[in-house]
Amino acid sequence: MSEPFSAVTEDLVRARGGDDAAFTRLVGPLRAELHAHCYRMLGSAHDADDALQDALLRAWRGLAGFTGRGTLRAWLYTVATRTCLDVVRARGRRALPMDLGPSSAHAVLGEAPLTEVAWLGPYADAGLGAGPAGPGARYEQREAVELAFVAALQHLPGNQRAALLLFEVLGFSAAEIAEIMDTSATSVNSALARARRVIAEKAPSLSQQQTLRKIGDARVRDMVGRFARALERGDADALITLLVEDVTWSMPPLPHWYHGLAAVTDFAVRVPLVCGSWRHLPVSANGQPAVGCYLRPGPDGAHLPWAVNVLTLRGDRIAAVTSFIGAEHFARFGLPGPLP
Repeated sequence: MSEPFSAVTEDLVRARGGDDAAFTRLVGPLRAELHAHCYRMLGSAHDADDALQDALLRAWRGLAGFTGRGTLRAWLYTVATRTCLDVVRARGRRALPMDLGPSSAHAVLGEAPLTEVAWLGPYADAGLGAGPAGPGARYEQREAVELAFVAALQHLPGNQRAALLLFEVLGFSAAEIAEIMDTSATSVNSALARARRVIAEKAPSLSQQQTLRKIGDARVRDMVGRFARALERGDADALITLLVEDVTWSMPPLPHWYHGLAAVTDFAVRVPLVCGSWRHLPVSANGQPAVGCYLRPGPDGAHLPWAVNVLTLRGDRIAAVTSFIGAEHFARFGLPGPLP
């Protein structure tokens, strides 16, 4: 439930007078959705952290520019969107291994991370609601952080990306978006048309949220548990029974990726199923089931944070495994460090 209008107005007056606690109260209820907006724009939770911090600093310094003609939410989205557009112009887009080249037919051993690529990153979605972010929105909040959708957004220029998100995900009108982006409604509608064509080509028609509802929570938990146990036991047969025929497995920041049951099986039996002892903890990432993967390479010692594996489902099988390698991802998901 939102605060009474009088309380918001009082905090706004106090914030304009330099009361940072009042400003924190004003923006607090919107932080999670603003952060998710920055992630959709930028494809990186780390970049979203920086962009949101910069946007809120700009908003704090420019609060006098909020005249009250529109809502505070719309004004904050204006500041956040323009901040993200600055980042997009400076850094370009984020990528997955599929964006770099064709898949590999056999396991590539000993490959090094490709550090010069700006990789798409996972998103801890615990703060997001299940429904739409606005009354006119066509996407649910969790649909709009799904991996395929965010990856497709990265193929759009910044202005098209912003227009699509503001209209389809957040429910702003073309006129409101034109004001946010300091352009015309005609330009907004043109950007929307071009963006929709790309999204229709790049993103699946059936969202993970729709798939998850059809499968049901109990079945999803069972699939995640079976996936984790197959890796922990080194059981290739159990793993293969969970995968669709055209499954993909990618591991940013490693550049190679695998497509099809034969290639994925060759990779699995030569790398993850034999590289050491695994332990797994279930999480949710990008609105999808995921597991935090801990590896102990040798016979002794702790299991160390290794990767967050995000699972994309089709029917009751796994259609894609995206392994975001790096211990730096774990804290965002509330996952512990080394497991004894």
